[in-house]
Amino acid sequence: MDGAWADPIRRTHTLDDLTPHLARHGIDGTLLVQSSASAAETAELLALAARAPAVRGVVGWADLTDPGLPDLLAAMPPHLAGLRHQVQDEPDPDWLARPAVRRGLAAVADAGLVYDLLITRHQLPAATAVAHALPGLRLVLDHAAKPAIAAGAWQPWADGLAALARLPNTACKLSGLVTEAPWSTWRPVDISPYARHVLDTFGPHRVLFGSDWPVCTLAAPYDDVVTLAGTATAHLTPDERAAVFGGTRRGCTGCDRAAVGPVW
Repeated sequence: MDGAWADPIRRTHTLDDLTPHLARHGIDGTLLVQSSASAAETAELLALAARAPAVRGVVGWADLTDPGLPDLLAAMPPHLAGLRHQVQDEPDPDWLARPAVRRGLAAVADAGLVYDLLITRHQLPAATAVAHALPGLRLVLDHAAKPAIAAGAWQPWADGLAALARLPNTACKLSGLVTEAPWSTWRPVDISPYARHVLDTFGPHRVLFGSDWPVCTLAAPYDDVVTLAGTATAHLTPDERAAVFGGTRRGCTGCDRAAVGPVW
């Protein structure tokens, strides 16, 4: 988390900090998601998952271009659900198309893991190309590719999201939208069209709630994020809401119990 924008949350956040939020909202499990390109951080998260029943899995980091990636993944503990990289920060807009990266993504698929896409709206075409090229890879789009909510922009994000959603090996997190809206003045009405588009394009059985905690607290407390997600899904059937708040994640990651509220 580089930059002055992150100063309000620049401290160590622990599972003990999160647990009261989970309990208050009846959330019985969480996934830990990497925040840096660090094997050491991934090892720390996996160690926490091994001793904390509330942690149902880890989305960690590994170098996709490492020729030894298949062996590394084979040796990982069972709590590893998937991998992620800050593709949003890569200066090369075609980073996902690099042959070495594609080989790494194929290794992720072969290991039965998911790959979380942390990208911006401008990188949606590259992500769609990956989904086409690797139909056996399960892809989870983080934060709906960060639509420009603060600017009130709709296109080309909306069409790009719909194109990705047409591919059956993709899913999308209903997460991270409050921090794409004006942090101090956002209203639910500002965010609801974007959340509805996520649900309409992917369908509730390929959408999963994510808190994006603690990053979400830059714009909204955890309670408000949960409330906003509840409002966005209020039109769904009970079965569809259950999918968004746990069932979809089990299908995406192979976790055998509910896993909602990913943690950075």
